[in-house]
Amino acid sequence: MPLIAEAVDALAAAARHGLSSTPKTLPPWLFYDEAGSQLFEQITALPEYYLTRTERALLERHADEIFLVLEEAQAAPVSIVELGAGTAAKTGILLEAATRLQEEVLYQPIDVSPCALAEAQVNLEAQIPGVSVRPTVANYVTDSIRLHREPGHKVLALYIGSSIGNFSPAEARAILANLRMQLRSGDALLLGTDLAPGPCKSVEDLLRAYDDASGVTAAFNLNILDRLNRELGSDFDLESFSHQARWNAAESRIEMHLASSCRQTVEVPANSAGPALTLHFSPGETIHTENSHKFTYGSIAALLTPTGFTPIRTYTDPDRLFAVTLATAT
Repeated sequence: MPLIAEAVDALAAAARHGLSSTPKTLPPWLFYDEAGSQLFEQITALPEYYLTRTERALLERHADEIFLVLEEAQAAPVSIVELGAGTAAKTGILLEAATRLQEEVLYQPIDVSPCALAEAQVNLEAQIPGVSVRPTVANYVTDSIRLHREPGHKVLALYIGSSIGNFSPAEARAILANLRMQLRSGDALLLGTDLAPGPCKSVEDLLRAYDDASGVTAAFNLNILDRLNRELGSDFDLESFSHQARWNAAESRIEMHLASSCRQTVEVPANSAGPALTLHFSPGETIHTENSHKFTYGSIAALLTPTGFTPIRTYTDPDRLFAVTLATAT
């Protein structure tokens, strides 16, 4: 699919800003081109990556209850919107539950990957009668997005998969506050969050989830440099960078880095978004590509309450690995 000039400029601006910083960074939304989205789908099936299967099990166990709670609170049909939907692999569980209470459900998945959205639309409309998919290709962090709402319906916004953990607490609150501005009182949010280490979850478990034995996460991380090469014409040597996962206890987050194995220089050509950029790396210097914050019940509430949401139910697994929180827009 050809890249439009605005998309290339946004990519270039984000790369220049992050790579000119000290330390060097890249925003995690750059992961999700077509190749990156496919690699992430592989990650979600890895034995080390407990997040997806644990959240899926929670949704399977509680989906009907979630919609019954909403029906009691709202007394209105529900339209569903999802931030960062990808292929919506888990969302079908919720859509099936919704169709057990109402004949037709409008679903608006929002994602930067048109290929992932196309796959989601084909699969969901074929598999779940009554579901109408209206995809929106957009970056929900940077773009202005209009939520679709059927007349007389309430909206349930989904932000699952612990995607909110990729942002600093201030950035996460800004995303939720922006979402809240587009919702009405009585609408709702279902938020997925990965929980901090505890009695049944060690730091080593976390590190394995972000540095799997088969190297898929490493390929996913390195693809961000390959994307800059493909789309901006930069000349990163992928073999001179290696994937690292680190636990930052002070910030309660896993960090992903790309570490330079040698002293090297990388060129990012000029384009309409800015001038050429020459990057110098010393051995061991890293590009910080992703944070994945891990939450407590207190820090979940600290995200939701100041942004206009009131938590009403939190669902978690017996080992306290992951949480799904239902909150109402107040």
